[in-house]
Amino acid sequence: MLKIAYHPIFAHELPEGHRFPMEKYNLLPQQLLLEGTCVKENFFEPEKPNNKHFFTVHDAEYFYDLLNITLPQKAARRIGFPLSEVLIEREMIIADGTMKASEFALKNGIAMNIAGGTHHAFSNRGEAFCMLNDQAIGAKYIQQKGLIHKVLIIDLDVHQGNGTAEIFQNDTTVFTFSMHGKDNYPFVKEKSDLDIALESGTKDEAYLSILKEILPTLLKQEKPDFIYYLCGVDVIETDTLGKLALTINGCKERDRFVLQTCFNLKIPVMCSMGGGYSKDINVIVAAHANTFRLAQEIFF
Repeated sequence: MLKIAYHPIFAHELPEGHRFPMEKYNLLPQQLLLEGTCVKENFFEPEKPNNKHFFTVHDAEYFYDLLNITLPQKAARRIGFPLSEVLIEREMIIADGTMKASEFALKNGIAMNIAGGTHHAFSNRGEAFCMLNDQAIGAKYIQQKGLIHKVLIIDLDVHQGNGTAEIFQNDTTVFTFSMHGKDNYPFVKEKSDLDIALESGTKDEAYLSILKEILPTLLKQEKPDFIYYLCGVDVIETDTLGKLALTINGCKERDRFVLQTCFNLKIPVMCSMGGGYSKDINVIVAAHANTFRLAQEIFF
């Protein structure tokens, strides 16, 4: 059975004036249930994990400054959210969702987190709505439990996974692959193990051609035991924070190729949803929902 991390706190409202589509985190599971793609048993509710799990990835000083909301003002501004206890709790619960979904993926082939994809969180700072790097935390969690050895992170959000790249820059057990918009944030990029920077306006055919050429070779080269897939839908042409030009169907075909490849090679995959910022919330939900539909179609 497909297992999906969801918690009501994911849709925690932000103060007026901070534009971020938090409502998608409630609308997406509602849509999946309404259309019959999922039933209630597909969802599990994560909790606040033991703090020790964050220290495998994040510096203790940064973590406790975050927890106590004592970050220097400049560091807090980089995150982009007004910090609060409930927002920090939300981030911790997201990470727990990814940790637990990783174990479900090992059992079932795939598992999902309605939220997550906080790839701009560095070891010692947060940026761009990201404070704790959920997939990095998940990777070290299952590695330290002795469940897997080699991890591949496939980051197809429109923005480079700069925090993830920094965290694993000296870790040969985690290979970071980011395919993103060349002219998108962050404007000063970190160095992933493999970066593919796409020109603004890249459309379906060119995007899928590059991905289908790169990914099979990468999998053959790295031979990962486990894959984290950051499947942001901010690659679509209507996205207000992206500069690529994929259609919703092109984004779906991207997900189909990645998930089908994982299934064919019998490599467990855990998916975090990542970004999506189209003005029409229905477009965001439709694009994200495709990923869950494909997971059910391919794996179950």
